[in-house]
Amino acid sequence: MKVAIIGVGRMGRLHATILAGLAGVDEVLVSDADPALATAVASEIGGRACAGPEEAIDAADAVAIATTTPTHATLIELAAAANRPIFVEKPLAFTLEESIAVVELVERTGAVLQLGFQRRFDVAYREARRRVESGELGAVYLVRLIAHDNAPPPESYIASSGGLFRDSSVHDFDAIRYVTGSEVERVVAVGAVRVSEVFARHDDVDTAGAILTMADGTLGILSQTRHNPLGYDIRMEIVGSQDAVSVGVGPRTPSRSLEPNAADVTSGWEGFLTRFADAYRAELEAFLDVARGHTAPACTARDGLEAMRVAIAATRSAREGRAVELSEIPGGSSS
Repeated sequence: MKVAIIGVGRMGRLHATILAGLAGVDEVLVSDADPALATAVASEIGGRACAGPEEAIDAADAVAIATTTPTHATLIELAAAANRPIFVEKPLAFTLEESIAVVELVERTGAVLQLGFQRRFDVAYREARRRVESGELGAVYLVRLIAHDNAPPPESYIASSGGLFRDSSVHDFDAIRYVTGSEVERVVAVGAVRVSEVFARHDDVDTAGAILTMADGTLGILSQTRHNPLGYDIRMEIVGSQDAVSVGVGPRTPSRSLEPNAADVTSGWEGFLTRFADAYRAELEAFLDVARGHTAPACTARDGLEAMRVAIAATRSAREGRAVELSEIPGGSSS
């Protein structure tokens, strides 16, 4: 199989490296808006640089898209028109309207698309989902989500990120849908600038909280900040009527316990690339199975749209100071 990787910035370079090492991948075709970067990455991984995305897509059996978010919709359309299976990094598209259009395209044409919400391929998140589905936890009362970046992103990224809820919290919104198997119906969110005034300059926040009411009555509580001095901290805690479990709690959890005799944190996670290294590999292995026609995508375009709708609702709630019903946000499966 020949796989095209379009966009080889930080995430694209990671995906290119992983793809080059996977069994069954004969060649990785590299395309980037910066031809010199495409050539350099192709040389690093033993792949082939292409003059542009059209050339890469035409020569490939499957396509992975890791470009800047505003380009996703156009590239998905190109790959779908060529009838190539598509992997695309989150988010699905930059705006809600574009996301709706992509879902309509995929559902109308039958295009094969897997979205890159890598937590769905993390061993612990998958086990949490299994335990909820099997009934081992009983009735799920509460899901607590913690999302603390190790360091804030650069201003150039903040300016075009789409805001904290759309850029970062969207992972948590997808994760709670994935694990509980239920949809978000109502969001109450707040945000503040506590880390750096840079965020305020771009009408964004760096610290936030959200309460999510799920369709089955489960409550979700998210806390998030763009800076944790001890490292990258991503957790999920689930409390049910029969058991309570957690994801992301271990020797590298970057939170220092003040309990007597508690072990100190010696090596917290440096960032998402190391925290989810195994999950990134697993999602691309799964994509190859999807591209071969062996399995259906575990994370669909509609999953991306639903997470975006929750992010839009959270943004609106924080700005307007009120609860927002998901029925207010266009694009739901019943729309």
